[in-house]
Amino acid sequence: MEELPPKHGAETTKRKVAHSDEHGFSDQVRVPNVIVMVGLPARGKTYISKKLCRYLKWTGFKTKVFNVGEYRRTDANAADAVHGANASFFSPNNADALKVRAESARRAMEDMADYLNSGAGSVAIFDATNTTKSRRKTIIDFCTQKRIRCFFIESVCDDPDIIDSNVTDVKVNSPDYKGLMTAEQAKEDFMRRIENYKQQYEPLDESEGDLLSFIKVINAGRSFKVHQVRGHVQSRVVYFLMNIHLLPRSIYLTRHGQSEYNSMGRLGGDSPLTSDGRKYALALAEFFEEEEVPGLRVWCSQKVRAAQTSQHLKPDFHTEYWKALDEIDAGICEGLTYDDIQQRYPKQSEDRAHDKYHYRYPSGESYEDVVSRLEPVIMELERQANVLVVSHQAVLRCILAYFYDRPLPELPYIDIPLHSLVKLTPRAYHCDSTIYSYDIENGKWSNTSAQLPLCDSPRD
Repeated sequence: MEELPPKHGAETTKRKVAHSDEHGFSDQVRVPNVIVMVGLPARGKTYISKKLCRYLKWTGFKTKVFNVGEYRRTDANAADAVHGANASFFSPNNADALKVRAESARRAMEDMADYLNSGAGSVAIFDATNTTKSRRKTIIDFCTQKRIRCFFIESVCDDPDIIDSNVTDVKVNSPDYKGLMTAEQAKEDFMRRIENYKQQYEPLDESEGDLLSFIKVINAGRSFKVHQVRGHVQSRVVYFLMNIHLLPRSIYLTRHGQSEYNSMGRLGGDSPLTSDGRKYALALAEFFEEEEVPGLRVWCSQKVRAAQTSQHLKPDFHTEYWKALDEIDAGICEGLTYDDIQQRYPKQSEDRAHDKYHYRYPSGESYEDVVSRLEPVIMELERQANVLVVSHQAVLRCILAYFYDRPLPELPYIDIPLHSLVKLTPRAYHCDSTIYSYDIENGKWSNTSAQLPLCDSPRD
């Protein structure tokens, strides 16, 4: 495959693309990338697609998933098989259906190319089975013509428990079956669909092209095979995929208890807890005594107010102190109130209000900087089981934006009140969120199942 030059405006970055005659473009930062999924049905391709899309968007890459199944379901020529509620539609011997499926893939590819080449996005994820060498060659040839680079992700699974779980938990809720048949009928039909795909399945291998780049994810991440990773985007994708898992777990997030600076409306600093903050620290310890979360680990910022908030938790929880979890550095504005900043640095207040995510405090940090330093924390959260994070408002906004899949412009406005605890339970395609609020006056917790809203005040 011919090496591709970068397209202007494909990604926002200050880095230049270095050219090498021998290896082509050594850095893919400005080159539009297509991530192509490969694998039989019920192997977790859509799960990987959605999770990878969320991660790339959070790290600043404009990314979109193009699911060929959704295009098929809107094809006017698909007739009764629009919903895919018949395994025979996926038979390699069904010529009419093959035409519909090929046309659906073509439409998705054209939209994908328009998305990338217009500059609207920098990464597209092509979510389909792509189980034959001929289909993959079509994609490679298309991307070469459109000056886009390809990376393949093949999800391979022969563990019957994982397959059965995928079929039961996900596919019975598929638009192909919803409202058309019982769960048991849907499962039986879907298993026949898988058998139809197996008849023509050709796993990825190196012989498909000298410049073919791919990763095989085997049995939901138990092992991997990586071949010819090129450039920044592909490296990030591999790094992420080798850290995620789908084991049941919960992630708890809380700000420190009220600090002395909180009570005065001052930014940053390293002040200790107030009396109310100390009450919350005791209540937090009692909460986890009653909750009995197995194998809970505690990650805490290195600030005094965070350490004091976690100090009553059981030693068995094994508390670790992370510099990366410290509050956003407000630079010259540390220790000031928002009114102080408005009076002393009116231009800084104006700039921050204009673009809060990218605004960087003089000699300090932006939310974008915090996201960058939190990437190792996110990777560890993806790898770990049950974790409690005791940190600060800006840091937790960044973590919640990742799990809530919130757009980056909304990230700095997620409302995280003091003395509240967020419980996140990652699922296949979403993340459950429960908010526990502690009332200092009556000493009781209340809870609601919801995501935290955006705050009313654009300043905080």
